[in-house]
Amino acid sequence: MLNKGDQLPDLELEDQNGELRSFADFKSKPHVIYFYPKDNTSVCTAQACGFRDNYEQFQEAGAEVIGISQDSSVSHKKVANKRRLPFILLSDPKKKALKAFGVPTTLFGLVPGRVTFVADSKGQIIHTFRADFSAERHIIEAKKALSKLN
Repeated sequence: MLNKGDQLPDLELEDQNGELRSFADFKSKPHVIYFYPKDNTSVCTAQACGFRDNYEQFQEAGAEVIGISQDSSVSHKKVANKRRLPFILLSDPKKKALKAFGVPTTLFGLVPGRVTFVADSKGQIIHTFRADFSAERHIIEAKKALSKLN
């Protein structure tokens, strides 16, 4: 798993609007990149809504939020619209990002783990956090890590 001091990997994924997004583009400001197992499941929905409800605070800290799962961009679009998510959701059906970030699996290797990475404006990881069944802690940890940048 990527750790503090590692650089964001160089790869492209499709967002909820079907546009390719490059991780190289994410180096202009701090980013909170969170991996989650599946759209429209209880903990994943709580996590997405937690990031949504705190989005203004992330913006005030100069950071952008990005969610990543293996779900399709069509699924992401539906959940983003339904939950009014103001941030980017990236689709990773081939597990390129999961592998590049080293996100571990859970439940006997069947389900991708829930991991949040915070990167500075140079694309360097400044904090990682894993808690598979706790949505709220990811928001708390990300905000705490960003507060150390200012």
